[in-house]
Amino acid sequence: MIIVLDYGMGNVNSIVNMLNKIGVRSCLSKDTEEIEMADKIILPGVGSFDIGMRRLRENGLDKVIDRHVRVHGRPLLGICLGMQMLGRKSEEGIEDGLALIPFENKRFSFSKELPLKIPHMGWDITQTDKTEDPLLKGLARVQRYYFVHSYHAVCDSEEYVLMKCEYGYHFAAAVRNGNVYGVQFHPEKSHKFGMALLENFARRI
Repeated sequence: MIIVLDYGMGNVNSIVNMLNKIGVRSCLSKDTEEIEMADKIILPGVGSFDIGMRRLRENGLDKVIDRHVRVHGRPLLGICLGMQMLGRKSEEGIEDGLALIPFENKRFSFSKELPLKIPHMGWDITQTDKTEDPLLKGLARVQRYYFVHSYHAVCDSEEYVLMKCEYGYHFAAAVRNGNVYGVQFHPEKSHKFGMALLENFARRI
């Protein structure tokens, strides 16, 4: 069973609906005992870093996530803000992140000669040379996903970067550290591309 964490940050129903379309059992939950039994967890999120982290800690979900990953060795997928919270911290706030992948979140910063709008919003192209990774297995090197974000992950090492996207400069669109995955885009809003990626998370990892 895949459990999508329901902690009040984002449209979680759209993720469950897409999982249902591909025939994968899933449910929404914020109950710590139920989440402890999950085979896999999806951590979604829309909004600010500090509010997201506080919501997780208020409900004890940060500790459940940590045990799920570190003790039980089970897979976790963070989406958008959920991905950003997998890192150590963010320029957006002062709270500590989950520190499951070694990166920090930086706000997009552009020169006067390249006045791109923030947030980075809409469909954009991702590229990868790691198509043998279970999350990307069978997917093309070039994909299209839907983004809405003002901050992005800056990994300590390229080894943690699964996909890149370019918006003024290259940034990490997807990351991985062992059994922990994160995607900056919204697979649940990315039609066939997002459906294929979520199916890989459900069936291959």
